[in-house]
Amino acid sequence: MYSFLLSIVALILGYIIYGKITEKVFGIDEKRKTPALANPDGVDYVAMPWWRVFLIQFLNIAGLGPIFGAIMGVMFGSASFLWIVLGTIFAGGVHDYLSGMMSVRTNGASQSELVGMHLGSGVKQFMRGFSLILMVLVGAVFVSGPAGLLAKMTPDTINVTWWIVIVFAYYVLATLLPIDKIIGKIYPVFGFALLFMAVGIMGAMIVNNAPIPEFTEGFANLHPKQLPIFPIMFVSIACGAISGFHATQSPLMARCIENEKLGRRVFYGSMVAEGIVALIWAAAASSFYGSIQGLQEHVASLGNVNAPAQIVDQISKSWLGPIGGMLALLGVIAAPLTSGDTALRSARLIAADFLKFDQKPIIKRLIISIPLFIITFLILQMDFNILWRYFAWCNQTLAVFTLWAITVYLSKENKFYGISLLPAMFMTAVTVSYILMAPEGFHLSQAVSVISGITVALLSYGLFFVKAKRK
Repeated sequence: MYSFLLSIVALILGYIIYGKITEKVFGIDEKRKTPALANPDGVDYVAMPWWRVFLIQFLNIAGLGPIFGAIMGVMFGSASFLWIVLGTIFAGGVHDYLSGMMSVRTNGASQSELVGMHLGSGVKQFMRGFSLILMVLVGAVFVSGPAGLLAKMTPDTINVTWWIVIVFAYYVLATLLPIDKIIGKIYPVFGFALLFMAVGIMGAMIVNNAPIPEFTEGFANLHPKQLPIFPIMFVSIACGAISGFHATQSPLMARCIENEKLGRRVFYGSMVAEGIVALIWAAAASSFYGSIQGLQEHVASLGNVNAPAQIVDQISKSWLGPIGGMLALLGVIAAPLTSGDTALRSARLIAADFLKFDQKPIIKRLIISIPLFIITFLILQMDFNILWRYFAWCNQTLAVFTLWAITVYLSKENKFYGISLLPAMFMTAVTVSYILMAPEGFHLSQAVSVISGITVALLSYGLFFVKAKRK
């Protein structure tokens, strides 16, 4: 329990101390007009209070990743807690804050446009396509997840298929309507449910004196299949530590924030809040079944890809009772719902930036959105397990491109780029190693994959150093 509480305190101190350092590196200008005030359009550029922007950003990024990913990631052992804390403070928070504020400075430019500005036009074209693929994957993944949980809460006559149709219909509306009509109004309600869930589960662990793993027990690899901690764990636990998906969501709120001084609360603060949610669910899953080994045995007994959803359902109802469990489940359902709808909204904006389509007329929104909806529906027919693995790798790969773009931006501005350089090199090694050795990748040995990943990271640094020196 002490290690868990220490980790929570470390995340809060990380926001206060390292968040402030990151803010100083960027250099905010409180007198500079934000896109919401400079170019309001009533659809995407809409000024909103900081607390509302924070809740929307938090719910946008807090999808299934910090809950499902943390549950599966904790099976590696105590190292997962350390990665959530250090990843959130030194990688995820830096990634989210700086990419968000770069978007604020460039009239709410999307992630692919920002990367292209600093890594070149060729990379920009690649990132446009890559970001669109990830957004559609997120939309598909976050239809299946909440639909499965909702089916458990309703009569058998309303099965998963019906809920997929209902969730998809909601996504269509949320993608097309002005941001303050649906997203701006219902997210605070979803936010309450998600925060209630996190606080409730944490309180239950403390009251029950749950046997949470301690750092003093060591950081040995406890995974039942002995999957290597590096790089597998760093991809399994994505959204609770660092996630490229976040950089695609930040431009949505970069178009709504009222002052640059609020950026740390909205972008860095949301990442820290997500890290806390991931910590809570990692601790809950490892303690509810008595130990990490107990969790592993339970997952093995379930024998299907819906194990995390069933674990969430069981823990919520057992520790919080029928009503509390229902509210907690609604919070867990709200998280992926509110990531899926804004993912498709981001896909619309990325395509609009590329095509130079004004998004004020609804007919132009439809021209872009309808093909995206069709593609998302077709991807839904894929096996969920395969879909999730590709999503996880694409997610972390996107973070790599964003971190290198941030590093180049800071170098151009003569600012301390080391704050993003180290996370960029680390995540480069992780993603390259993963795709070379993963079952859905090239099936190479761990030694070859890791050496190749480190080599690519060093070569990337060399290329950056040469170009930075020239400029």
